[in-house]
Amino acid sequence: MAIDSSEVKKVARLARLDIDDSAIAATTATISNILAMVDRMQLVDTQGVPPLAHPLEAIQRLRKDEVSETDQREQLQSCAPAVEEGLFLVPRVIE
Repeated sequence: MAIDSSEVKKVARLARLDIDDSAIAATTATISNILAMVDRMQLVDTQGVPPLAHPLEAIQRLRKDEVSETDQREQLQSCAPAVEEGLFLVPRVIE
């Protein structure tokens, strides 16, 4: 699939990108090359290939989900200018 310079200008305008007229030809060629590569990739037979979550067979080691610190809410909120029911009160910024 190839595109022409008018399509590149249209997409650039829609995306609010400023592409110089001197760079339109190079940008058109680059995008056409990318689209050609995608077209070639579409031709690859992927029947029977399971989807991958990650290209490497990496295993994520997880730690136990256990509490490692004590509750320090009162101490941390002691210097706050306004607190109510364990929550920090802040001025309203959206009306």
